Amino acid sequence: MPRKGNRRKKTRTHVTENENVRSALSSAEDLKVPRSLVIRRGKVESEVQELVDDLRKLMLPNTALHFKEDAKNRKMTLGHYAKELALPMGITHILSFSQKGERLNMRLARTPAGPTLSFRAHQFSLSRHVRSIQRRPFSSEAAFHNPPVVVTNNFGDATAPPHVKLMRITFQNMFPAINVATVKLADCRRVVLFHLMTKTTTTTDDEGNEIEKETQMVEMRHYAIKASPVGVDRKVRRLIQTKIPNLNRLNDIADYITGTTATGEVAPSAATASGNASDSEPEDETSHVVLPQTYTGRGNKKNQKSALKLVELGPRLCLELVKVERDLGGGDVMYHAHVTKSTEEVRELKAKREKEASLKVQRREEQERNVERKRRAKEEKLERKKQRRAEREQINMEELRRGEQEESGTDDDGPSSDEEQSEHE
Repeated sequence: MPRKGNRRKKTRTHVTENENVRSALSSAEDLKVPRSLVIRRGKVESEVQELVDDLRKLMLPNTALHFKEDAKNRKMTLGHYAKELALPMGITHILSFSQKGERLNMRLARTPAGPTLSFRAHQFSLSRHVRSIQRRPFSSEAAFHNPPVVVTNNFGDATAPPHVKLMRITFQNMFPAINVATVKLADCRRVVLFHLMTKTTTTTDDEGNEIEKETQMVEMRHYAIKASPVGVDRKVRRLIQTKIPNLNRLNDIADYITGTTATGEVAPSAATASGNASDSEPEDETSHVVLPQTYTGRGNKKNQKSALKLVELGPRLCLELVKVERDLGGGDVMYHAHVTKSTEEVRELKAKREKEASLKVQRREEQERNVERKRRAKEEKLERKKQRRAEREQINMEELRRGEQEESGTDDDGPSSDEEQSEHE
């Protein structure tokens, strides 16, 4: 970028046909990829902020990982976020977390016109909590270079309730769709699981009667996929995967593989081994698959059998759907888990909302008319001021010309004093 003086001057090196912010430098395929924005609104605890960071990492690579919420933006509504931030950056989904006392709420909105799903987070665990209880935590930055595979479980079929269908479709549309014909197996490194389950809770009413209530919960889990070759001895597989064993008590590498020494005695390291099974090769053969393509990890070649294993990455979330709204947090309530209204009440609320919307439109139109009237009055005032200034300038110019003409006329009519004295002599 060349410099001009003390400022840098940008040189345009490309030409675009479309100057739109979203599609100027993007192809049609890139615009179809869903992009998310995870934010927090209001004051929250440090654990909630860490949960937001973990969810941003889960949504990689199609999310704003290092997004900084301004104090002014944290008070903005979802509609303002969608208008000011989401649309210019091409964001399709907004996940907003807010805290009120001990209650943690999550709102999932589809931009730019909704719907908005409101959840209550009953429980959550951070990624660091999950790693702290694992014997071998998974760590690979390359696994986050591609979006995860989405799995929705127990959401029912076509006969499921509408709000359950909406949850399933929303969760699936948050991540890019996978084309089975063209997908690369090495790109599928992570899995996000959404599991719908029903919990039965017993409560007591005012009269002391026990009431059983069923609540639908959505459990969210995040896993990494690991593959390990099978069909070979565990010790050979360790050598293939560059896991060098401790051979200080052996005389030869053959003693380690066979488990016996040259004299036929049991090798020391083989005596301390805990069987042929390992964490990467479960005893359940249902996890054994034949790889159609080469997968990440040593020994996972094409047409070879490998054992798949899921390692949890975190975070964990237990969500309850509370409300579904038609717009970005301000439309009709399409579903509510705790409030049921009759048809007449729904009709009255709809009429009231339509009346409020019409009054809002009228106030906006009246405000626009007032602004236009004030603008015209200001322009007319400036025009009159310019006209008076021009008239004053014209009068001053006429007076100046008249004074010059009078002076020139006086000089032409009367002789000077020297001429009169000479004539008198």
